[in-house]
Amino acid sequence: MTYHITDNTAAAIPLRDIPEVPYAEFHADLAEKLADPRYHVAHYFALPEEGRMRFYCLLLDDATSQVLVASHVMEYYDEGVLPSLTAIHPQLHPFERDIAERYGIRFDGMPWPKPLRFPFDRYDRSGSMDNYPFYTMQGGSLHEVNVGPIHAGIIEPGAFRFICSGEQVLHLEIALGYQHRGVEHEFAATGNRLRQTCLAEAVAGDSAVAHATAFTEAVEKLSGHERPAQLDRERGIALELERMAMQIADTGALSMDVGYQLGQVACEALRTMTINTTQAWCGNRFGKGLIRPHGTDHPLTAEKSAMIRRNVAEIARRYDEVRRDIKSSPSLLARFEQCGIVPRDQMAAIGGVGQAARASGLARDLRATHPWGVFAKHISHEPVVKTQGDVMARLTVRCREVLQSARYVDRLLEIYEQKYAAGPSPCPAPDYAAPLAPSSLAFGLVEGWRGEICHVAITDPEGRIVADRIKDPSLHNWMALALAVRGEGISDFPICNKSFNLSYCGHDL
Repeated sequence: MTYHITDNTAAAIPLRDIPEVPYAEFHADLAEKLADPRYHVAHYFALPEEGRMRFYCLLLDDATSQVLVASHVMEYYDEGVLPSLTAIHPQLHPFERDIAERYGIRFDGMPWPKPLRFPFDRYDRSGSMDNYPFYTMQGGSLHEVNVGPIHAGIIEPGAFRFICSGEQVLHLEIALGYQHRGVEHEFAATGNRLRQTCLAEAVAGDSAVAHATAFTEAVEKLSGHERPAQLDRERGIALELERMAMQIADTGALSMDVGYQLGQVACEALRTMTINTTQAWCGNRFGKGLIRPHGTDHPLTAEKSAMIRRNVAEIARRYDEVRRDIKSSPSLLARFEQCGIVPRDQMAAIGGVGQAARASGLARDLRATHPWGVFAKHISHEPVVKTQGDVMARLTVRCREVLQSARYVDRLLEIYEQKYAAGPSPCPAPDYAAPLAPSSLAFGLVEGWRGEICHVAITDPEGRIVADRIKDPSLHNWMALALAVRGEGISDFPICNKSFNLSYCGHDL
């Protein structure tokens, strides 16, 4: 099959240059490629286009760093039925479910034809969250346990339906969509680029830097303007600070769930110190306002650079002590080891990403496989990989990534201080009016702290963004959580859940 071959640093692609292939050819080629774990789908979506439906697919080759882009079309007068790829490769299930839910297109042989998000403009409004078709089993010894959608903590809503035999979980189904906000619709409804960037920050509040960076990368590719190297470095620092903050927070949450109070309070203090460092830089603890197209309103200064280096060194030193205590605690190891296992083959099959995939032996990390910015120029990233696939492996990956990110931040700030020893060369101010390439597609692929984030922006003939299709890593990894609890005691669900810490709103959009 013919693809448009590009990478994570290349310019926008004119829509006319993206090959249109017959669906039978698309289906056969993708089915063959996805049998090799070096490939996985970054995004697959459909858009109405001039009286027809055009489907776009971004396929990542982790061995060569290539991004393979192709499309197929369906005329509106067609039957609206396509052979399902999910039946062969489960990683396609959220994409096919999304397309079916939005536009009523049916995928023949789809083993999981259920709603994904319940968007307000869905094709079939007869279904709702109140009549979601949960999977059921028959058996006199079985019972169902429903958790949610409203939870005890101050978190977003989601429904969890367990089927258990005694205390053992046989099956978990997770129904989401309660948080749907129409984020992608708002991207198309406004031509204000500042508002669009703020929308990107709001996709998942704990990944504001990563989502804003992914959207901004797509916009800058569409504009064709090269970024100053210093802006790349600042974004790299912000991304790794966000990673540190959230991985430390998850370490504390896991400690709390097994009653390890020392780890909990120590990580809460260190997470606060990390996000307060970001606040001292840009005025917001979660980095909102820091990432902007073509420039920044909060350039680094020598004083801020010294402050960040000092804080990060102290955070890393103290966190390493917590990490060592956890590794030497028999009671913690007894709860975390051999609990919530997701084997590598299952993780690959569902398209798992991020630290969850790396904890199952799947070395999937865009910083290494599809580098951009500082990871394409200054840092040769080595992913942290474990093979056990259990709660402890996911925690260990987090622990090691915190220390790795601290080293990256220190190195990037050292480059900054050496380069601007005689005085800083400030980054330009943001540009919200730069013209964008007309009738083009551009993507931003960024490794957020949860995993792979993808924004695909498409422009019309006047250069207006008419669609920004978003993939948060939680889109894949909710299924990994469902797999992790099979065979476990239901009382272990909280630590399995915390070991993934997935985003409801990142999924629901």
